[in-house]
Amino acid sequence: MKNPPHPGNWSATILKRLGVDNGRREGARISRQQLHNVIAGRYGITPEMDMRLEKALGSTADTWLGMQMNYDLAQIQAKASSLKVTRLARLDQLSLSRGS
Repeated sequence: MKNPPHPGNWSATILKRLGVDNGRREGARISRQQLHNVIAGRYGITPEMDMRLEKALGSTADTWLGMQMNYDLAQIQAKASSLKVTRLARLDQLSLSRGS
């Protein structure tokens, strides 16, 4: 996907469907501000928040982190041409054996 949505978009939809609002988010031990920042797209879903969502909602941790990774990767790919990097070596030139 070229421009995947921030996982906060999905979390807002899922939480709304489950009837979880700021008043019922305490079970996941996520602060009101943390939840708001994720839903607003200001913060990413961290591995810890991911595990909390899995335990609280019954989702899988891989789902949330996968969405976050896809979003982050798409964001950096969009500006990859502006990264100033010098190639150090090509993989086919590297010897992957232990003795080298």
